Amino acid sequence: MDTDGTYDARGTHAAVPPPARPPAVPPRPAQAPGAAGGGTVAWLRTPRPAAEPGVWRFGHRPRPQEEPEAVPARRLFAGALIALLSGWLLWSLLWNGYLGHYWLWPLLVLTPDEWRSEPGTWATASYVYYALVGGGLLVFFARLGHVPEIWRRYARKKDVPPPPPPPDADPADWPELREAGLTEAAGRLAEATRSGALGDVDYARIRRAWQGVRTHPERLTAFTDAVRAQGPAACAHPSGVRDLPVRTAVHDLATAQVRIGTAADHPRNPYARRTTGVALEPDVLGTSLLAVGPAGSGKTVRLVRPVTESLCLQALANRAAVVAVTAQGTALAPDEAFDLVVRVGRPDSTHDLDLYGGADDPDEAARMLAEALVGDLVPDSRRAATALAQLIGPYRAAHGHYPAVPELRELLGGAPQALSALRAAVAGDPAQLRELDARARQAERGDDIGVLLAERIAFLDRPAFARFFRPDGEGRRFSMRAIEHPLRVRVDLPERGHAEASRIVTRLLLAQFTEAAPARTDRSLFACLVLDDATYTVTADSVRAVQRLRSAHAGVVLALRTLEDVPEALRGPLLGAVGCRMAFAGLAPWDGGRFAETWGTEWVQTRDVTNRQIISDEPLTKAMHFMRRLVTGKAATAEAVTVREVERQRWSASDLAHAVPPGHAVLSLTGVRGEHTPPLLVDLRT
Repeated sequence: MDTDGTYDARGTHAAVPPPARPPAVPPRPAQAPGAAGGGTVAWLRTPRPAAEPGVWRFGHRPRPQEEPEAVPARRLFAGALIALLSGWLLWSLLWNGYLGHYWLWPLLVLTPDEWRSEPGTWATASYVYYALVGGGLLVFFARLGHVPEIWRRYARKKDVPPPPPPPDADPADWPELREAGLTEAAGRLAEATRSGALGDVDYARIRRAWQGVRTHPERLTAFTDAVRAQGPAACAHPSGVRDLPVRTAVHDLATAQVRIGTAADHPRNPYARRTTGVALEPDVLGTSLLAVGPAGSGKTVRLVRPVTESLCLQALANRAAVVAVTAQGTALAPDEAFDLVVRVGRPDSTHDLDLYGGADDPDEAARMLAEALVGDLVPDSRRAATALAQLIGPYRAAHGHYPAVPELRELLGGAPQALSALRAAVAGDPAQLRELDARARQAERGDDIGVLLAERIAFLDRPAFARFFRPDGEGRRFSMRAIEHPLRVRVDLPERGHAEASRIVTRLLLAQFTEAAPARTDRSLFACLVLDDATYTVTADSVRAVQRLRSAHAGVVLALRTLEDVPEALRGPLLGAVGCRMAFAGLAPWDGGRFAETWGTEWVQTRDVTNRQIISDEPLTKAMHFMRRLVTGKAATAEAVTVREVERQRWSASDLAHAVPPGHAVLSLTGVRGEHTPPLLVDLRT
């Protein structure tokens, strides 16, 4: 299904019933749509020049690549004063005739003789000539004293607003629709834009629908009828909601960006990037992002929350699907910002999780479940996947659905009664009997993986999870297959008392996401999985799977307190698998060493200054040096400067551990098309 918003998509979520219809008028967000630039019209007209990945393009003004040679302010003002005084002195000498009257020769030559007989005409011509000469001297000495530089540096502080666009290119008038002949629809939307009824989410959503019409012209009639009937509410999200209840970050839905900070004015940052805004968007999140920093460094508040909020806004614009996984009670976003909130282990949860990810193939379901159960303990989970498939395949053939957690635990534990009942149920299917026979032979080995699987599944076979993970169709389940649609989902994990179960669920969701995202038929939606805490989640299979997401228009955001929460053999491959890396303040030196190795080195210029004492044999020079030493207390020296290029680490482990200020992070980005930026020191507070 193409989810471009042209057709009604209510009720199409796999294994997920449609959410209750909200009120006709959505709650007003804390930040008005288009607040990044004032009203919607001003927001649309603000220029967004093309820039490298990570640059906040809204109103961006490119900076020069190299830092210009700046004259010190004291010397600048002194030079300007001396130049202007020199000009005034020259004009005074000319005016009083101290330098002769040769400077009046052009006036006498170029004016007719009869003008001199008319006092009024001659006076006018004379004063015009004096003004030209005086003005020329003023301009000459002002430029000589760098007065224009003073004006640019200190007087011109206010930004000049960009000129209004021409009438045929004003985005507020929807010129694309007018060019296509949809004058009535364009007029309806232009009126809503100028009146403020159309917000930034509406603009992004309708633009998304129009792109779908251009790809599939047969949808033109449905698009036109929707705009004519509903105006700015046309092509709505399946929930009918047109904005979030609250915004905590600055967004620009025209470019799908969210601002997370400002590149610090620091020597380590390239001059062209200093003081520019730093933003994230699907084009960089599509290469996946790894953020590492200790507790309290700002990962959730300054990164995960803005990214989740941005993806939720893009989902309302029918552009993205997001699944955010966080601990219960984390202030990630209010419940009203999501279509579904799955509270694992809580009786008030309206939905539970599909343990098998909606897979129809038992081998695929077994592969995902094995990754969740033992992926952090064994280097290769294929044996575990085979053992699971040998049990859940026959069970599904006999009962029409996969086994629930208690039944699966009994089968993995080798309960004679459960195995006998399953064998009897598939007695007429030789293929399924062969699977059970193979499982029985493997269970006799001393290193059977089934024992470990039974121990791990026991963490989910607890009374708190009795109503979860039911595969028999009872209750309402969320399946990762639903990311075919612009869905907003939050999964709350019960970390208190069930830490190991929470990690199993997190690995399960990651495995299901990496299977579902590449299998989508419609990849025009950007799909993203956000893990607020990816501790003990990364496995060898998940590292390989994350690399495949780039071509599937999907990505993951992984937040870690330390790389020690990742198996040592996977720390380097994980940093290489993701395209975006973020190191927060307070990073441990051993973690900083991994980042430093990944970011590599660069060539820089260094200046070595050496001083040597001047020894002279001449009596006069020796006397002068002696007097200088008496006055200054220092011997006369000569300074030698050596400039050379050396190779050094972009950010060393020590710098990352000790030189990153609180509220800052070092961030490097890579786009899905291969563009990349060097690591930047980012102030996350601005």
